[in-house]
This record gives sequence, C-alpha cells and structure tokens, in this order.
Amino acid sequence: MTMRPINAHVLVEPLEAARTTPGGIHLPDSARGEQSEGKVIAVAEDATEEVAVGDRVIYSESSGTEVDADGEKYILLASEDLLAKYEAADEIPE
Repeated sequence: MTMRPINAHVLVEPLEAARTTPGGIHLPDSARGEQSEGKVIAVAEDATEEVAVGDRVIYSESSGTEVDADGEKYILLASEDLLAKYEAADEIPE
C-alpha cells in the first residue's frame, strides 16, 4: 500500500532508540525513552519545502499520529511539528 500525506503533513519512519550507551552499557526498554528522530518517507505537496524524502529529522515528542502500513510503523506529522533536519557537514578547514 502506498501512503501519500495531504494537508501539509509529513510521513516519518521513526528511528529506533539506541540499545547501548557509547560506553557499552546495555539499556533496558524502560530506560531508553521515546525516540523523536526519524526518516522522511513522504511529504504532502503543500507541506514545507525544507524537507524531502530521505531526510533525517527531529520532531516534537508526543506529536503526530501513529500509522501502521504493511506491518511497518510510521508517524504522520504536521509540518509544524518538525524541529530540525540533519545536514551533511563539510570538512572543517584547517
């Protein structure tokens, strides 16, 4: 099934929270918390032009509507709930 957001919404696939800390400590599910980052899957035509399919974004916690499609979990967000997107960093000049 294909899903196309409408009314200035963005469809995001949430990224899974880290299971271990950078120091190697295993985190149980209760300690990991809710992840608020994801990958943009689809963008409505009238949504913001600042994000595109494939972008990795940060969105407001507890925002959006969870949607199941073909066994996958997605979040349907209003474009106003997007807080930031990751961009590739250029080399640091010496």
